This record gives sequence, C-alpha cells and structure tokens, in this order.
Amino acid sequence: MKMQSLYARIALVFAGIVLALGAALGWLGYDAAKQHQHEVLQRVNLGLAQHIAKQASLVADPLNTQRLFDHLMAVNPNIEVYLLDPQGNVLQASPQPVALPRSQVSLEPVQRLLAGASLPVTGDNPRHSDGREIFSAAPIETADGIAGYVYIVLLNDMYRSMVADAWQGYALRNGAKIALLAMLVAMVAGLVAFAAVTRRLECTIHEIEAFANFPGDDALRESPVRKSRRGDEIDRLRTAFASLRERLNAQMAELKRQDELRRELVANVSHDLRTPLTSMQGYLEALARMDDGMSEAERKRHLDVAVRQSHRVSRLAQQLFELARLECEDTQPQPELFSVSELVQDIAQKFALVAQRKSIQLHTEIDADPLSVEGDIGMIERVIGNLVDNAIRHTPEGGNIYLVAHARARGIEIRIDDTGQGISEEQLPGLLVRGSPIRRMATQRGGGLGLLIANRILHMHGSTIEAASRVGEGTSISFVLPVAKAA
Repeated sequence: MKMQSLYARIALVFAGIVLALGAALGWLGYDAAKQHQHEVLQRVNLGLAQHIAKQASLVADPLNTQRLFDHLMAVNPNIEVYLLDPQGNVLQASPQPVALPRSQVSLEPVQRLLAGASLPVTGDNPRHSDGREIFSAAPIETADGIAGYVYIVLLNDMYRSMVADAWQGYALRNGAKIALLAMLVAMVAGLVAFAAVTRRLECTIHEIEAFANFPGDDALRESPVRKSRRGDEIDRLRTAFASLRERLNAQMAELKRQDELRRELVANVSHDLRTPLTSMQGYLEALARMDDGMSEAERKRHLDVAVRQSHRVSRLAQQLFELARLECEDTQPQPELFSVSELVQDIAQKFALVAQRKSIQLHTEIDADPLSVEGDIGMIERVIGNLVDNAIRHTPEGGNIYLVAHARARGIEIRIDDTGQGISEEQLPGLLVRGSPIRRMATQRGGGLGLLIANRILHMHGSTIEAASRVGEGTSISFVLPVAKAA
C-alpha cells in the first residue's frame, strides 16, 4: 500500500480519529464514573455531619470533641473531620496534623450544599492548598445562633490512593482491553469499507488512463497522467480525465479538419475538372451533331482536341486524388538513407529527352562531395520530378533549366531554375494556395497540381517550397532537406 495513495491517507486519518475518539470516550467514561461515585458517596453521607452537629458540647468541650472525631475516624478511616468556627476557620481536625496548609475553609460551597444544590458539590480540603473534595457539612446551632460547622471530607488521601490503585488495575486489565478491542473492530471494519470504495475508484482510474493513453500515440506516453503517479487517486483521476478531455478535443478538431479537407477537395475537384470536361463535351457534341457535314480534317481536329482534354482530365483527376490522399494523411513517408547526388542525376537523365524535344537545355550542378539525406526516396523523386516537369512546361524553346544540389549550413538545398516567363511579385504568394488566381490560371492553361503535391510531400518531411521569380527572367524553386544523421 503506497503511503501517498488515497486509501492510505483515509486509513491514517480514520485510525487517528478512532484513537482520538476512543481516548476521549475513555476519559469521559472515567470522569462520568467518578462523578457518579462522588454523587452516591456524598448522598449516602449527607446526614453524617448533621448527626454529629447535634452534640451540643462540640464547641464547649474541645477534649470530648477530639475524642468523638477520633472515634469517627476509627469507625470510618476514609474520612477527615473538621470543626469550623462561623467564619470557616479550622478549630479542630481529626486526624490531628502537625500543621494544616489551609486554615480556613470557604463557606460558599457549604451554603450551597445546605441549600440543596445538585450533587456532587465540592469544597476546600484543609490538608491541600489547592485541592477540592466532596464533603458533608452541618451547622452547630445554639440558643445564640450558629456557633460553627461540622465539616467532613469524605475522601481522604488514603482512600484516593486505594481508589487510584484499584482503578489502575481494573482499567488496565478490563476497561482498556474492552476499549482497545472495540476500537480495533471499528478500525478494521472501516478500513475494509474504505478499501471496497477506493478499489472501484482505482479501477475507474486505470480504465480512463488506458483509454487516454491508447497504444500508438507516442505524444501521450509522456502525458501528465504518467507524471501524476505520485498523487493520490483523486489527483490521478482528475489528471486522467483532463488528458482524456484534451485527447477527445484533439480528435474532434482533427475530424473537423479532415471533414473540411474533404469538402474542399470536392469543391476543388468540381472546379478543376469543369473546364476540361466542358471543352471535351462541346467538341464531342459538335462532332456528333455535325458529323455528316464535317470534312475529314475538321473531324480529326475535333477528335484530337477531345482526346487532349480527356488526357488532361485524367491527369488532373490522378493528381487531385493523390493530393487528397496526402492531405488526408493516408500516406506516410517511409524514411531511408539515400544519395541526393545520384537521385538528381537520374532525374536529369529521365527528363533529358523531354527537354530536348522542346529545344531546352537541362543543366545539373551538384557538389563533388556525396550528398546524403534521410527520407522517402520515392516521394522526394516525385517532388523533384514535378518541379522539373513544371519548369519544362513553362520554359519556351531555346531556354535553360538548371537542376542544382548544394550542401548548405541548414541542410542540402535542391533548386530548380528556369528562364521562363516568370511570375509577377503580386501573384507569387498565391503559387502554393488552392483557389488563388494564379492557380486557376494554371489549371485553365493545362497546368496540373504538381507544385501543390510537391509542397505537401515536403511538408511531411519537415521542409517547404521557397519560390523567387522575376517577370521575363524566370523562376527559381528551391527546398532544403536535413542532412542524414548517418552522414
């Protein structure tokens, strides 16, 4: 049982309460028993002083008074007898002490006892300067009035010592055992009940923690729930619920984001495919409507346009679904160590023939030292291929394209420069934004979504596309890949 757990804390607090309550009840029981004993003893001996006070010679004959007091002490050795004057001064005492610590007794308790106050009533003990004991008292009345008082202390020092010894033996052997047994039974029953309650709470905490930290989520393995093991069950439950709430909120936000992406995809697909489909449909309808009146050359031209538009639709559809798959995170990179130098050379050879057909010179500039990165080689090849293909389509005949790979302080930079028509400074920020004017213009002119696909792949690799362009001079597209750790 961990001492910081809720059960351990409840057990300690409950044990302390039971012990304190047992001690308090024991003391109250002892005090009540003592008060009851004093009340009974005082009530039984209430008339003892009155019986003695009837002796008229008490004040007049001190010698006979002392013999009477000694006789009473011999009959009942547990009492102390005193003769007081009307002011409460001690005139005689039995047994006779050498000196009394208190030579005067307060008469106020005596008056209350004689007036019938509720018992027990305690008064001064002449043999103790600060002690108060139960007593029996009665006035000595003469023809001239009250000549004094008979004052009997009902519990002397010997009696108190005997009572203390008897109580010690009885309490330790009987009462203490019963009280301890009762407290032990109450404590065990309480701890069992608390264990039954906290066990269900512990099970609930484990279920919430298991749900909040389900496998596959590395980010939550260091969550506050794991760090709250040092708290009790209430703290852990609160932290687990907070983690669960954050996780559910994140999942809801992700679901909303995915839903927005799908809605945006449907809208973009409809917009991007509308122009080529409309064009293809128009040419096919014209061909079907005017087939008999068309020449062979005109019919062939209509068919060629429709075929080109169908290829364009097919290419756009393929790119749209590829972009949608990347945006919805259905595809994840498969990192591996590969040489950027070799990849750039292979891509340059792949597009050399396409560039040659347009009379475009494709140049490569690669560092002599090997350039290695860690990433998905297929995705990075797609990025460079899309950028080179885009540069070829926007570079006029006789132009130049430069495929550059250099090591930089922040990583390995790959740059594609062309001598095309360029992009204005106002339109450049919308190059990577879906639905921007320059993107709509590119779609209408037959351009694809290769640049957006490339940027999404680079985003998955922790990089992004950087573009610079001047109208009439060309465009430069670059990105940086981190250097492989193994390199």
